[in-house]
Amino acid sequence: MTKLSKIPFILLVAVVVLALAFPSASGVAKAYDLNQADTAWMLTAAALVLIMTPGLAFFYGGMVNRKNVISTMLQSFICMALVAVVWVVFGFSLAFGDSIGGVIGDPSTFFMMRNVLDGAPWALAPTIPLALFAMFQLKFAIITPALITGAFAERIRFTSYTVFILLFFVFIYAPLAHATWHPEGLLFKLGVLDFAGGTVVHMSAGWAALASAICLKRRHKVSHSPAMVTFVLLGTGLLWFGWFGFNAGSAMGANTLAATALATTMTASAAAALAWIFFDAVKGKKPSALGTCIGAVVGLVAITPAAGFVSLPHSLVIGVVAAVISNLLVDYRSRTSLDDTLDVFPCHGVGGMVGMLLTGVFASKNVNPALTEQGLFFGETRLFLVQLGAMIGVSIFAFAGSWVLLKVTNLISPLRVSMEEEALGLDLSQHDEKV
Repeated sequence: MTKLSKIPFILLVAVVVLALAFPSASGVAKAYDLNQADTAWMLTAAALVLIMTPGLAFFYGGMVNRKNVISTMLQSFICMALVAVVWVVFGFSLAFGDSIGGVIGDPSTFFMMRNVLDGAPWALAPTIPLALFAMFQLKFAIITPALITGAFAERIRFTSYTVFILLFFVFIYAPLAHATWHPEGLLFKLGVLDFAGGTVVHMSAGWAALASAICLKRRHKVSHSPAMVTFVLLGTGLLWFGWFGFNAGSAMGANTLAATALATTMTASAAAALAWIFFDAVKGKKPSALGTCIGAVVGLVAITPAAGFVSLPHSLVIGVVAAVISNLLVDYRSRTSLDDTLDVFPCHGVGGMVGMLLTGVFASKNVNPALTEQGLFFGETRLFLVQLGAMIGVSIFAFAGSWVLLKVTNLISPLRVSMEEEALGLDLSQHDEKV
């Protein structure tokens, strides 16, 4: 066993020791004014969001070459294990702990989930247990690094990938989650609107994907022969299904806002799926299962930041606009030397940016009375400018930060597999398994 391969085992032993040394609670939950309906819905929503990561595994796994299906799917599944452990130790604290300058949480606030099982409810989710809020937010932290995997599919070393996603969570995801969703967060206090993760999840993953595609360079043999389109269809169904928990769950209760977010999620995705294949038809292409699935996911991405702020007609507009723009960028990317294997940046990164900007256009007090400002469509400009400024700032932070982390990871453990391992396929070369 090499020194590098011993590190994960040593870290796991350290986690076990910490778990024994720092019990998280007294064991008796205190009585708070919780709402049973809200709690039941959020338990359901947390489970729905988790199913999105296996859904993403099928979505990506079906698109790659047959010799890389298992490795690509495992890259999503391992996030459920790795990020969950980190979340319990200090991750939840980084994202939602006591604010340090509005950019990161104090890692000691909920260290080893101290005072979470019996803690007071989160300020913005006062009717559900704090532990439930923590587990719901965990699912967002899980899927974000998993989204990046489509950009470097078929050519990254598995051990290096695990190092990178750990660094990405600590230095990119957690600061963005804190700044955007914590009441003392920098972006939150500026008035940035991100209902369910267009900025925190999709933009961060999209820009990290672009940095990854550039850093890892092209595959030695670029191929576009999906292993199993039926896997893509299954993955899309699971993603669409789980996304109702993703968006509607972000209302933090069983209420009208959750119903609004569920409805806008459905309509934006449907509109985007149709727009993608209709736009393909205009370009002379046949309607395809892949196009329908990609369009649906782009619509889901774009409506995520806006789901609880816009009307149903405006959600249709968001879906169509996002699908057309992403479709154009996918075509453009295919004519360049950039090897973003599964077009993560054009779909997730750009979809998230379109959704963020259009939130600044269509956000309405009639939909969400809690808003203090409305969008550009209603004659108010400040919200749009805030969204635009945040989009630019987050883009620079996520891309530059991911670039640095990739370089650091490469120093710790080489990112690329060898030419021989790539030719053999990552299923065999990295995991000694095959379909």
